[in-house]
Amino acid sequence: MRVGTAAGRWVIAATVLGSGMAAIDATVVGIALPTIGREFHASLAALQWVVTGYTLTLAALLLVGGSLGDRYGRRRVFCIGVIWFAIASAACALAPSIDVLILTRVLQGVGAALLTPGSLAILQASFAPEDRGRAIGAWSGLGGVATATGPLLGGYLIAAASWRWIFLINVPIGAAVLLVSVRHVPETRDPTAAPRVDVAGALLATCALGGVTYGVIAGPARGWTDPAVVLALGLGALAAVGFVIVERRSQAPMLPFSVFRSRQFSVTNAVTFIVYGALGGVLFLLPVELQVVDHYSPLESGLALLPLTVIMLLLSARSGRLATRIGPRLQMSVGPVVVGAGLALLARTTTESSYVSGVLPAVTVFGLGLAATVAPLTATALDAVPADHAGLASAVNNDVARLAALIAVAVLPTLAGITGTTYLHASELSDGFRRAVLFSGALCVVGGVVAAIGIRNPVRDDELAIGTPTAPVEIDCFTCALDATPAVVTVSGAPPVASGDRVIGR
Repeated sequence: MRVGTAAGRWVIAATVLGSGMAAIDATVVGIALPTIGREFHASLAALQWVVTGYTLTLAALLLVGGSLGDRYGRRRVFCIGVIWFAIASAACALAPSIDVLILTRVLQGVGAALLTPGSLAILQASFAPEDRGRAIGAWSGLGGVATATGPLLGGYLIAAASWRWIFLINVPIGAAVLLVSVRHVPETRDPTAAPRVDVAGALLATCALGGVTYGVIAGPARGWTDPAVVLALGLGALAAVGFVIVERRSQAPMLPFSVFRSRQFSVTNAVTFIVYGALGGVLFLLPVELQVVDHYSPLESGLALLPLTVIMLLLSARSGRLATRIGPRLQMSVGPVVVGAGLALLARTTTESSYVSGVLPAVTVFGLGLAATVAPLTATALDAVPADHAGLASAVNNDVARLAALIAVAVLPTLAGITGTTYLHASELSDGFRRAVLFSGALCVVGGVVAAIGIRNPVRDDELAIGTPTAPVEIDCFTCALDATPAVVTVSGAPPVASGDRVIGR
């Protein structure tokens, strides 16, 4: 399939709308948190669970979603995820209490885990190799716009109707995605996929994430020596160890550790974890800070992030094309540093009341860095493994991003000193928010350094020796096979590498 064709555009539209629906829900809720907290008289810990309950099941089951798509059909699992997500969204809108809302958010995360990895895997498996970069760039750019649109949409719906509409809006969107997918998205699957689902791995991953998350969130309020906190952290740690043991011994693991033998894949996911962790923590706190400290309305706090939407719309697809031409290393190195600078500039919002001098510069710099980073980062993660493992690669990369956000939302408020009902007091929240954004900005700089050291650009055709070489040519082959150790391949004869082959260079 080609990007410029009608068929290609329909596939991109379905995957962008589907994954965008889940991405919007991850950000739109942030705008509504102060309103939800006041309506239900909820503590910060409860608001954290509104966010982390969704992220918990999403992170724990993303790998299962990817493997189910590879085995049973990516379009089929994607459609099931869309239906599940829409029904759970309607349940969220009808929640009568904060506890019920948390429960329905947990169920919503299950649907997101089914549809999110399928969207990228469909693109990777459906498009011609030379068009995958453009397709993923369009998906990243438009998906980034959807994510950035979330706060604006949430602010408008809260002002015009109720916070409950941020969930109800998913029902008609889900119906549209389902219709387009059934009519226009081709079915693809991995013929070498495992014959059964790794249920034990999924349960252990959920217990590990749930235990650690509960312990970190409840620790500041209940005390770190509280028996429930100690038990949760202990069980989480044991489940994490058990997960590693089970995955190493399983004949059909949910997470085959052999995939990390690709240096390109491992480094890309390390950068993903660092950058998305920093973003997740800040985006959880920013809407609260704007509304409590700077006295923005929900709609105004959504409008404050509008420049981010514009920047992502204008530059993300171009960023993907640029990375295809020059390689991802430069953008993945510089982009996170620019993101970090933008996050650090958000510290000025606690002392500068003017939007133009306080919020706008930070959001603009942050958006430029994000536009430079997202598309090449995603494409690099998928290009680092064979196309047959697109579902797995997509799920792992998405899982790393969600896991990072899950940990950040649980940990960052505590590190910044924001606990209990602190978020309702402007002076205390202001001090904590300043510490949080400076710490997160520094993390992003670390992510850029990791990328500069570890990422390698693919060797272009014009850099490959053409003709009979005078000596054997050694090529580092990190992605020859997922189940084989990295090897050095000696190539002799003419030509040494076929034109069009993608090779990870030194």
